[in-house]
Amino acid sequence: MRSQMIRALLVSATIVGCAPAHANMAYVTNEKGNTVTIIDTTKLEAIKTFKVGQRPRGVALSKDGTQLFVCAGDDDIIQIFDTKTLEQVGSLSSGPDPELLVISPDGGTIYVSNENDNLVSMIDAKTRQTIGTIPVGVEPEGMAVSPDGKTIVNTSETTNMAHFIDPATKKIVANVLVDARPRFAEFKKDGSELWVSSEVGGTVSVIDPATHSVKTKIRFEIPGLAKEAIQPVGIRISRDGKTAFVALGPANRVAVVDAETKKVEKMLLVGQRVWQLAFTPDEKLLLTTNGVSNDVSVIDVAERKVVKSIPAGSFPWGVAIAPQ
Repeated sequence: MRSQMIRALLVSATIVGCAPAHANMAYVTNEKGNTVTIIDTTKLEAIKTFKVGQRPRGVALSKDGTQLFVCAGDDDIIQIFDTKTLEQVGSLSSGPDPELLVISPDGGTIYVSNENDNLVSMIDAKTRQTIGTIPVGVEPEGMAVSPDGKTIVNTSETTNMAHFIDPATKKIVANVLVDARPRFAEFKKDGSELWVSSEVGGTVSVIDPATHSVKTKIRFEIPGLAKEAIQPVGIRISRDGKTAFVALGPANRVAVVDAETKKVEKMLLVGQRVWQLAFTPDEKLLLTTNGVSNDVSVIDVAERKVVKSIPAGSFPWGVAIAPQ
């Protein structure tokens, strides 16, 4: 019996010792620093910064969290890093100036917006080969994939549209007009709504994916700030579909929105020019990238308050957090 207990303890210790290196880590791209800063979301501190390609913005993790994909816009490439060693292990060929990317729910396909050639690229994650390109509007940026993987959406900043694309046929099935300069798109986890932020228009359009119609628009007001300073960019919606958080750019605030009534409930003051957002896997914390103050704000989701600021590199832009 004693020997069995000892073996059990040794197995347990081995499992703990072999915990994935990427667990509890957030990866922040620093657009002007050409680096990625790694933040330990348990300790709430930056633990390492490493060099990547030129002008890194969009960032995502593989489904198992072992690979980090970084859009190096000025190098016209997507770099792949091993999250354990932080060594570059490959790259993905993309069009000019890849800006944002998303990965299909099954982890098999990577979708990339290429800002300078008005295309969305489809890349096989296993073979790393391009398997399709879809012409879209001018200056494509935002990328989203529906929970069932059957629809991808691209937003074009100059055309002011959300393009609904069938990845099976590689064809656009609908174009939805939104307000000026759409930057980001986010599906609710049940696929019932698509939220699109319009930076210059100052709104978030809530779109019905079934009818491809705008159900409503969310507007934002901050006393003492000019309307032009309120520029929605990143969006994250809670897993239960009840609460949304919207980054408001140079307004230096994140709006807390009741995702059912579409009413703005609170404004949270964060760092300067807040860009993108990411939940920790348990959704207890939300991290924001603040491009001008060169830091990351940490929001306690339940308390709806900022609890910490963490220094990052030069002009933090994107953020991805490893699954558990």
